[in-house]
Amino acid sequence: MVNKVILIGNLGHDAELRHTENNQSVANFNIATSEGWTDKAGEKQERTEWHKIVLWGKGAEALAQYLVKGKKVYVEGSLQTRKWEDKSGNERKMTEIKASQVRLLGGGGFGEAQANGAKPPGLNNDDIPF
Repeated sequence: MVNKVILIGNLGHDAELRHTENNQSVANFNIATSEGWTDKAGEKQERTEWHKIVLWGKGAEALAQYLVKGKKVYVEGSLQTRKWEDKSGNERKMTEIKASQVRLLGGGGFGEAQANGAKPPGLNNDDIPF
């Protein structure tokens, strides 16, 4: 079985970095991907999809400040669905992408981070994997 997602899109807002009760770092952000086509009438059409992303650990700590609205990013990870009960007792669920790799695209910042570590901002070796 395979559960793998690869996306390239633009951030919809700055990443939100927080820490769990166990002091684990987690960054949440969303990205937009767009698809374009020409319909039967010859009109150009476009559809934008929004994806919720969660990045844990050292990668979240290292990258959060660079994940700013409008930045183009590459995200690799897996789909996960969380379930919880809201304050009114209703069951809620959300599907998101648990990122294993996030790479900043389009220059600026430092190239890449993974959930298990990150390159220091001073390095400029964007094409070297961890």
